[in-house]
Amino acid sequence: MAHAYPSPEVAVRGDLASDAPLVVLLHGRGSHENEIIALADHLPAGPVYAAVRAPITEGPGYAWFANRGIGRPLPESLRSTLDWFRTWLDGVAPAGRPVHLVGFSGGAAFAGGLLLDDPARYAGAAVLYGTLPFDAGVPVTPDRLAGVPVFLAHGSQDVVIPPELQARTWSYLHDESGATLTARRDPVGHGLAAPAVTALREWLESLR
Repeated sequence: MAHAYPSPEVAVRGDLASDAPLVVLLHGRGSHENEIIALADHLPAGPVYAAVRAPITEGPGYAWFANRGIGRPLPESLRSTLDWFRTWLDGVAPAGRPVHLVGFSGGAAFAGGLLLDDPARYAGAAVLYGTLPFDAGVPVTPDRLAGVPVFLAHGSQDVVIPPELQARTWSYLHDESGATLTARRDPVGHGLAAPAVTALREWLESLR
């Protein structure tokens, strides 16, 4: 149940109570909010940036869901954390305030789960070096993301995210989802490469 988790710890750049567009940064598995908030320094001025700590303890950090392997959330775990996150989000960003999701690795799968669960809630989502949560209880149907801006970045040398999940994510977003997709592959491994961060900044600017 979502209420089993405490309210999240959140690192913020800007005034969370303002009505400026909100960009939510979602860290990778085993990380925490104080690492990914640094990404805000490389993204456009104007939006408020909020890095949320995932609710499940994982090693020295935190995770968004229990899984059955990298990039493969357990449906019941994902459902509980999606509901928990939405409780927080709806409290800080009432309907009408633009919300963009930016997730890295495990946070990318969580961002994808949020978007697929309720596409109309978000003004856009960035999936960075991760996968969508296939076979995890959220709809992955044709045209599910029709017209939604999505940014996708993969590393061609990424050996952390299973290649079949990378390929399935690329194919779904490009050919089936209906999303307005901006996608790139860079010759890097599992990490935020400078060209992808620059492209992410430009993508966020284009949505203003």
